Amino acid sequence: MSSSSRTKPNRVEQIKAESHFLAGTIHDDLSSDAPTFGKDNLQLLKFHGTYQQDDRDARVSLRRQGKDKAFSMMVRCRIPGGRLTSQQFLAHLDLCDLLGNSTMKITTRQTIQLHGIVKQDLRQTIATINSLGLSTFAACGDVNRNVMCCPAKKCSPVHQAIEQLTNNLAEELAPRTTTYRELWVLDDTTGERHLVEEHSATREMSDTTEPLYGPTYLPRKFKCAVISPDDNCVDVYTQDLGFIAIVQDAHVVGYNIVVGGGMGTTPSNAATFPALAQPMAFCLPEQAIDVAKAVLIVQRDHGNRSDRKVARMKYLIANWGLPKFRTAVEDVLGYSLESPREVVIRQTDDHMGWQSQGDGLWSYGLNIENGRVSDGKTVHLKNALRQLAEFHQEEIRLSANQSLIFCNIPSDKREQFDSILQESQVRSTEKTSLVRRHSLACVALPTCGLAVTEAERRLPLVMDQLEAVLQSLELDRSQFTIRMTGCPNGCARPYTADVALVGKAVDRYTLFVGGTLRGDRLAFLLKDIVASEDIVAELTSLFVAFRNHRLNDETLGDFCHRLGSETLLSLCHQSRESEDFTTALSAKGSL
Repeated sequence: MSSSSRTKPNRVEQIKAESHFLAGTIHDDLSSDAPTFGKDNLQLLKFHGTYQQDDRDARVSLRRQGKDKAFSMMVRCRIPGGRLTSQQFLAHLDLCDLLGNSTMKITTRQTIQLHGIVKQDLRQTIATINSLGLSTFAACGDVNRNVMCCPAKKCSPVHQAIEQLTNNLAEELAPRTTTYRELWVLDDTTGERHLVEEHSATREMSDTTEPLYGPTYLPRKFKCAVISPDDNCVDVYTQDLGFIAIVQDAHVVGYNIVVGGGMGTTPSNAATFPALAQPMAFCLPEQAIDVAKAVLIVQRDHGNRSDRKVARMKYLIANWGLPKFRTAVEDVLGYSLESPREVVIRQTDDHMGWQSQGDGLWSYGLNIENGRVSDGKTVHLKNALRQLAEFHQEEIRLSANQSLIFCNIPSDKREQFDSILQESQVRSTEKTSLVRRHSLACVALPTCGLAVTEAERRLPLVMDQLEAVLQSLELDRSQFTIRMTGCPNGCARPYTADVALVGKAVDRYTLFVGGTLRGDRLAFLLKDIVASEDIVAELTSLFVAFRNHRLNDETLGDFCHRLGSETLLSLCHQSRESEDFTTALSAKGSL
């Protein structure tokens, strides 16, 4: 008996147990004219790929008018490896205009979110996504979510193998309940929806409905990724479960299995923390799916179902220790696994700009700042992307840096690609600074209910100023990550970044430094509270110290890690007294 089974399950566990495999009373709520869903159904809707939100910018004004909040739904797709057809991408652009708020968000997990969907349009939105050959099912909730994989289009046996494993994981770890189809999907032949029975309590429950998950699914969300050893662009160490390909003679001979990563934390709760996945074992390619299921089963049976704040698999591993966790996985498998093999993650490639695919064709990675696709007064990004997708009707891939990769481009189309971007006044990757390319921000305000401050709307303004500072210091060709989140939950993977600003309170952030571009080391807290108006000055003092005291080609993260917080704070203080700091900071408004 697990320790979690001896304690009272939390309320979400009760909701799942009584939901009859995620049906709840969602059908009744959908039939109602009310603008919102019932509280219990909101928990179940996450499994279906949608969250209820409200426009937090409008709260005060609506309250003064005696009105309720401006509720709407966020809908998230499940797109294994971020691989789309141009038709699927174009259809999402249509959906965000027809049913959403006219913007689209590319996420840090290689998928798409639509915002501003009113409740009455939710069924149409999800049904349309399914008609495209995609799904929202298991994009959220206490299940395995979107499986990540390097998005680069490379014609090699290694890339073919990791992409195939990604597809297999997405299929084999998917929930099996028919509730999703019954609620949202139209029959292909009759055009009718197979609605759940009016009285969901009469729905037959058995272990065969969800042979992997059971009626209460997992204690918390579960994330996994697959990479090759030459590129950790999807941050495999931040995942609950990761597969790192072991390559010999240009072929995958197996995978190192890493377990227990996760970014979320609650600063007021000392029992919570961010963690990197640890190497657990090596498996052969044909064992990978069984290993993934075994890991998931151990988390299912032993994860904490009493306190959701410590329910991720990283906490189970921290409590048990890795050897005990591995033994439990092997007990489920029925055989022993080999020890992890030696492997070195050499780099991280954002796959932006023109890159050869190795088959005579090209890919073009276009940086989409913080993943927000919209048209402004002068920059018509959405229009440009529509033109590109219509002009070159080939595969489009979503990167873990919230950007787009257009694939299979012949040499004679490259000039036209560049022209479309220029005509729409869209900044090309070649004209995007390295610091902006490697920046990430979560959605935060105004739609995320967990956000305590700005992220996506603030980071571009910070980048505008930092570009000038870095150019003044001749650091503009240095590669490092800057990430900003509106709360400590870590959706933009801040705790592995060279520099991270994590929302602490309204217009206040905690400054972390010392991670790596490779994503294989946690950052440490440098300053507990940084006001939004002080961000650029704080980072400028750090950059001045970095320029003046780095060793050879030392990266920013390595520099911070080598010095530690006490020495680094002292050097930053000295930097503020220097002429270099004054000159660099004064440059922030000059470009």
